[in-house]
Formats: sequence, C-alpha cells, structure tokens
Amino acid sequence: MAPSLSRHPKPDSKEPSFKISLDAFAHTPRTLALVWRASKALSIALGATTLASAVLPLGVAWIGKRIIDAAVAHDGALTVRYVLVELAIVAALALATQSRDLVSSTLGARLSLDVNLDILHKATTLELVHFEDPTFYDQLTRARREASVRPISVVRRVFLIVQSVITLGGYVALLVAYSGWIVLGLVLATIPATVAEVRFGARAFRMRNWRSPEARKLMYLEYVLSNDEHAKEVKLFGLGPLFLERYRALGESFYREDTSLNTKRAVWGFVLSLLSTGAFYAAYAKMAFGAATGAMTLGAMTLYMVAFRQGQQAFQSMLSSFTGVYEDNLYMDNLFSFLAIRPAKKSIAEPANALDEKGIRFDDVSFRYPGREEWTLEHLDLFIPEGKSLAIVGKNGAGKTTLIKLLTRLYEPTKGRILLDGKPLSSWDREALFRRIGVIFQNYNRYQLTAKENVGLGSVPEMDDDALVEGAVDLGGARDVVGELKDGLATQLGRWFGGGVELSGGQWQRLALARAFMRRGADVLVLDEPTAALDAEAEHAVFERFARLTKGRTSILISHRFPTVRMADRIVVLEHGRVIEQGTHEELVAANRRYAQLFALQAQGYQ
Repeated sequence: MAPSLSRHPKPDSKEPSFKISLDAFAHTPRTLALVWRASKALSIALGATTLASAVLPLGVAWIGKRIIDAAVAHDGALTVRYVLVELAIVAALALATQSRDLVSSTLGARLSLDVNLDILHKATTLELVHFEDPTFYDQLTRARREASVRPISVVRRVFLIVQSVITLGGYVALLVAYSGWIVLGLVLATIPATVAEVRFGARAFRMRNWRSPEARKLMYLEYVLSNDEHAKEVKLFGLGPLFLERYRALGESFYREDTSLNTKRAVWGFVLSLLSTGAFYAAYAKMAFGAATGAMTLGAMTLYMVAFRQGQQAFQSMLSSFTGVYEDNLYMDNLFSFLAIRPAKKSIAEPANALDEKGIRFDDVSFRYPGREEWTLEHLDLFIPEGKSLAIVGKNGAGKTTLIKLLTRLYEPTKGRILLDGKPLSSWDREALFRRIGVIFQNYNRYQLTAKENVGLGSVPEMDDDALVEGAVDLGGARDVVGELKDGLATQLGRWFGGGVELSGGQWQRLALARAFMRRGADVLVLDEPTAALDAEAEHAVFERFARLTKGRTSILISHRFPTVRMADRIVVLEHGRVIEQGTHEELVAANRRYAQLFALQAQGYQ
C-alpha cells in the first residue's frame, strides 16, 4: 500500500476566463532591461539578425514568382539569373537564421547566469527568519525553477513578434492586391487556437505554482536518497524503499497532472488548427482555379499561395509568441516578486536610551518565532559584564540557542532590547557588530572544501594568512586532525569531489572550533554546544584553551557538561525561556535548586 501523501487543497477546478490585458505583460519591459544589462552587444546583434530573418523570406517569395514566370515564358537565361538571386537570398537567410540562433543561445547563457546570481545575491541579503519560513522556500523554488529559461524566452518571443509583424506586413501587402477577404480569413482562422493557448498556458502556471511545496518535497526525498549525510541511516534503518515509494508516488502524481493537461492542450490545438488549415486550402483552391482559368499567371498563383501560407504561419507565430510572452510574464512575476522581498524592518533605538556601561545587557527581552503562539524567551533580564564569562545551562528547548541568535542579530527581539556597551544592537552597523562577535553553533557546517578553507572561512579577509590559520588550528585543538591528513591543510574534505577525505564527527567539530578561533579581533566569543561530538576529556581541553583565549574578553558558552560549565565566572539556568537561577557554581550548588539537581544527576553518571 503506497504511503499517503499530504497535499494542499487543490484550487477550484473551474477555469476562470483569461483576458489578455496590458497588465499581463507588465514585466516585459523589466525583462528586456535584464537582457540589455546582460549584454548590449548581443542584444543589438539579436535585433539585427531578427530583422534580417524577417525581411529575407519576402524576397524569396517575390523572386520565386519571377522564376516561374520566366520559366513559363521559356526565357532560360532570365530563369537562371533569378535562380542565382534566390540562392543568394536563401544563403543570406540561412546565415541570418544561424546567427540569430547562436546569438540567442549565447545571450541566454549569459542571462541565465546573471539571473541566478541575482537570486543568490538576494538570498544572501535576507534574514534568518526568511530561511526558517516554508513560504519563503516556495517563493525561492518558483523563482529558481524557470530562472534559466523564462527571461531569454521573453526576449526571443518579443523579437519573434517583431519578425512576424514585419514578415506578415509584407505578405499582407501582397495579398491585399489580390483579395481583402483572403487577408481577413488569414486573420480569423488563427485566433481560436491562440485563445486556447492562453487558457492552457495560464492553467499550467497555476498548477505549477500550486504544487510548489510538493515539488520541494520531491527534491528533498531525492536529496535524502542520494546524499552522503543520510546514507548511513537510510541503509541501516531500511529507509530506501519507504522514501523511494514516496518519491515515486509524488512523481507519478505530477506525471498524471502534466500528461492530462498536455493531452487536452494537444487535442484542442489540433482541432482548432484545422480551421486555419481549412482556410488555407479554401484560398488555395480559389487561386488554383484562377490560374487554371487564366485569371492569373502560374507565377502569381505561386506567389499568392506562398504569401497566404507564409503569412498565415507568420500571423500564427506572432499570436503564439504573444501568448508565450503572456505565459512567460506569469513566471517572471515569480522571479521579480522574490527579488522584491524586503529584509525584516529593523527597529532603531533612540540614542538617548543608551547606557553608560560595558558589556552585554538583555533588557526585558521576549521573543517568539514568526507564526507561533508560544514564547521562546519571555521577560529575560541579563547582564554580562565586559571581560567576564557566562555559562548557560538548561534542557533542550529552553531557549539557549535562541538567545545567541538574538545576540548576533540573526533575529530581532519581539519585545525589549539588547545592548552592547550600552548601545542598542539595532543601532549598531551589522558588519561592525559581526566583526566583534565570534560564534560556533552546535549545528556547524561541514564545507566540502579544503581543510585550510574550512578553518579560514572564520575570517574571510584573513583566510590566506597561513600563520593565522595555523594558530587557529592549534587553538581549536585540531592539530592532530590536520597532521593525519595526507596533504595537510591542502587536503580536500568530504566525499562530494574527487580525492576528498571524510572526517569523523569529532574531527569535523575540531575544525569548526578552529574556524571560530580565526576571528582574533572579536571581543565577544560564543560557543553554543560545539563539542557534543567530542569525548569529555577532549571537550574539557577545548574549553580550557577557550578560557585562556578569552581572558579579558566577554564570553558565553553553552554546554550540558558541568565540569565545563563550572569554569565560567557566572552561570545562568534557563527554563521555559526564563532565567530561574544565576550565580557561581558554588552558589548554585549551595542553593540546592534546579542547577544542583542537574549537577547531581550528571555526577551520578560518572560514579
């Protein structure tokens, strides 16, 4: 039995009427601006080759009439000259077409890179709150899904519309001389198929947007089944068949939806295209009859027949491109909506509220995560004097890591304020604040880069300073890790790239610690349970080094191990987002409350 799939309620299946208005093409100018920014030279070249591709077919049609008329007149020399002229025009058309396609693909590659850079740059400017919001990931997925094809598609289609208009104008000029009714038939016969394309294009857009969460789920399942971080548990717990079946069920549901829509689109496209085909053959029969009865020359019949067929195709191409631009604009709205996301508004504290003190102060701070009812921190009052060390203890979920996120301005307090040296964090320049704080979180990153880069990323401006990197390695207790690597700090880590070496959890953790120690200029140092993968002896050695390094600096450490915690000048106990105790180790043990209970429980484990 296939696992059930939770899906969002499907939109009303009744299709609204889709009206083409100027609003539907609102993103076209901005998209064209993106193309112009990507390459002015290629944009001009695309315009020139498109213009040539539009005009030259008219020359082929006109010269074709001359060839037939010369042949009927039995003028061999003139016929050959016209054939050579047509050869030259056809060669020029082939050159223009190939050049247009080359320019278009080159410009598309350039534009795809630029748009993806825009998306990724935007992602680097957003706040942590965005990355912890599923709705944001839906927006990101929709923006990236079509980013490599939709912008250049808009440009190609706009140029194709221009090409079709020019070509169509030439053919219409030829046909009007023969019959205005033929021109009217050419126009009317192509409209129904175009309207159908608008409807199905909009419906496809709505369907893809609706299933963005499921598309992310599909990508996640693929990641779990093929990523080295999950391989051990997938194998050990036999998760492969379960996740594979979920992947198959989701993929099959997408396949059925796409197939159903594409089938309807193809059927309606075929049925409605018969109208244009019927119109063509009706005009063809009229022209052929006229040629047979001597009402026109064979060359004129050929010219009008080609003009009608090519004109009809040019008009259909123009309408198809028109509806394609409409559909592309729907997707471009996803991109521009993502790029328009604004970082969370920062509250600016009044300078008059600054305090004359040195250290870190949490002043009646409360915080809850967006979209949640419960408070993670509530009425938190805490002061850490400059140059002193603070340890924070408490069970998981007590709010310890959230406190650090607020201190580093990854989040803003919901209520209250945090001050550094008497100045509210909201009035600090963020980059200046980051330079003052060195942090290693419990969920540290394992970069698939060299060992040197894994350490040096702690201070990007100094990551090429070998002496500083070596010093950070020593401070982080990673000297033995580096010593065991075949190429030392130059060794590629991880299994994602050739020649990479995988490390144990404890080895990765020591390199992460070394990365934190790269930031020598930081006067506030934070360790958020970064040594969980180390044994007790190794952790104690790390914190001893940490204590030496932080002499004269403000430091915060979070740990569940009390031999480490007792090194701090002061200890705070958090529970349900509130400070329930604080003091030195000796004071808290003597108080015989929560801290003393936790200390006694852990001490029993070592007996």
